[in-house]
Amino acid sequence: MYRPRRFLPAVAAACATALLLVSCSGSSSDDATGAQGPAGDPVAGGSLDVLQTGEPRSLDPAALTNYWAFQPTLGNALYGTLMINDVDTLEIEYKMATDFSTTDGGATFTLKLQPDLTFTDGTPLDAAAVKYNWDRLVDPKLGSTSGRWAAQIAETRVEDPTTLRVVMRSPNPHYAQSIVGSSLNWIASPAALEKGPAAFDENPVGAGPFTLASWTRQDAVELTKNPDYWDAPKPYLDSITIRTVSDTNQRVNAVTTGAADLASETNWESLKKIEAAGLNIDVVPTGGGQFVAMNFARAPFADERARRAVSLAVDLDAINTAVYNGEGEIPMTLFEESSPFFSEIALKETDPEAAQKLFDELAAEGKPVSFTFLSYPTTESKMLGEALQAQMSAFDNVEAKVDVVDYAQATARTGARDFDMLISSAVIQDPDNPLWLAFHSDSSGNSVGVDDAELSAALDAGRTGRTVEERKAAYETVQERLVQLNPGIWYYRAVPAVVWGDHVQGVEVYTLGSPLPEEIWVTD
Repeated sequence: MYRPRRFLPAVAAACATALLLVSCSGSSSDDATGAQGPAGDPVAGGSLDVLQTGEPRSLDPAALTNYWAFQPTLGNALYGTLMINDVDTLEIEYKMATDFSTTDGGATFTLKLQPDLTFTDGTPLDAAAVKYNWDRLVDPKLGSTSGRWAAQIAETRVEDPTTLRVVMRSPNPHYAQSIVGSSLNWIASPAALEKGPAAFDENPVGAGPFTLASWTRQDAVELTKNPDYWDAPKPYLDSITIRTVSDTNQRVNAVTTGAADLASETNWESLKKIEAAGLNIDVVPTGGGQFVAMNFARAPFADERARRAVSLAVDLDAINTAVYNGEGEIPMTLFEESSPFFSEIALKETDPEAAQKLFDELAAEGKPVSFTFLSYPTTESKMLGEALQAQMSAFDNVEAKVDVVDYAQATARTGARDFDMLISSAVIQDPDNPLWLAFHSDSSGNSVGVDDAELSAALDAGRTGRTVEERKAAYETVQERLVQLNPGIWYYRAVPAVVWGDHVQGVEVYTLGSPLPEEIWVTD
C-alpha cells in the first residue's frame, strides 16, 4: 500500500528530518483522501487565494490538466468530479457518478450518474453530456493532454439518461484511474461548448462547486460559489481566486508570508522551506517520475548503444546538485519500497569508462554521438539541459546542444517526435496508466517511440492481471526491459504536493495532488 508523506506543524519537530521519507504516524489523517486532521465542523463563508503552477490556455476542460503541476483546483472548481481515488488504497470513490464497473475484465464498463444533475445553464448533466465530452477529447485539434486516455475508448453508448456504456479498444480493468487523473473527470455543458472557444472562455459552464466571475489572462481567475451545487451545503467558501505562479521561489514567498492560502508545489527544496515555516504539506507518494527521454525514431538514439552510452555517462548526483541544490529525490528503482510492485531492479548505473568505449565504438563506425536537448522555457529545464551538456563535454566523440523553445513548440515537436532528447515523465500511482501510456507500442503517448514486443506484452499482462502477484510479475519484466532498452534517464522523483496555512481546513487531495475545493473552509 502506498502511504502519503504528510508534514503538519503539530508534528514538525518529530518529523523535521523526514521530508523525503514516509510520514511520521502522528501526522496521518483521519480522512481517506489525504487531508489534515479534523478541526471542528465546516464554517460557511470566506475566500481562498490559490496558486497553480501552469497558466491555462483555455477554460475548456479538454485544455486543462488534472495534475498538481497544472490546473487541478481550477478544473475541480468549475466542473466538479465524476469520481476520485483514495491516495492510500487507490480505491475509487464516487461523486457525480455512482458507479463505474465492469463484468468482463475491463472490456466494457457501465457508468452510472447521480439523477437530475444539471449544469449552471440549466441543461442536464446526463449520460449524453458525458458521451459528448469524452468523444471530443480524441480530436487532435483540441490538443488535449487527456486525448491519449480517451483514445483507449472504442465506443460510448447512451443507454438511458443516467447510464453510459463504454467499450474499450482493449481490456483495461484499471481504467477508472485514468478517468480520475485526467480531464475525463470534468464534464462541461455541451450547449456551452457548441458556442465556440471564445464564448466558452467568457462563460465556462459546468456543474462544479464554483462558477467563473472573471478571468484575466496571466493574472487571476476569480470564482464564486455555485448556489445550486448538487452536494449542498457544499461548497463552504464564498469565493476563490486562482493565480498562476510558475516560479517555485515566488510560490514559497507567497505561502510563507500569507499572500496565498493554498498552493501546488513541485520542488523538494521548496517543501523544506515551507515545512520550516510551519505550514501544512501533503505529498502524494508516487513511483516513476521524470526522465530524460531519448528518441528511438532517429539518430543518434535509434542506436541502443548511443542511449546506453549517454546513460552510463550521466552522473545523477551531479545533476541533482546542479539543478536542485542536492535536494531532489533520485528514483533508484521504478517503484518505492512501500509499493506492492517494488523490485530491487536498479534503473541506472554510472560507468564513465564503459560510456567512453561506446562513444569511441560508434565514432569508429562513422556515428559520433551528437544530440540536442529540447528544453522547455523554465529555469529547471534549462538548467538540466546545461548540466547534461557540461557532463557530455568531459567525453570524446559526443556533442550535446540545448535548444530552448516555448511550450507550444515543445508540445508540437513532442507529438511529432521531432526531438533528440527532452524531459518526459511517467508518474506512477497504479502502474498501468502511466507505464502503458509512456512505453506501449500501441500508445499515442509513447513519444520516445519504444517498439518492443516483450515490453508491450508485459504491460498488457500488468494491465489485465487479476491479482497483485500476477501484476507484480508482469511489472518485474517491464522494469527489466526498460533497463535493457534505455528509453530515458530517470533523474527526479515527482513531487505532487499541496501546501496550505493553518486557517485553511478540510483540504482533501486525490489522484496526483488534486485538491477538492468544495471540501475546504477557512477559520479566523
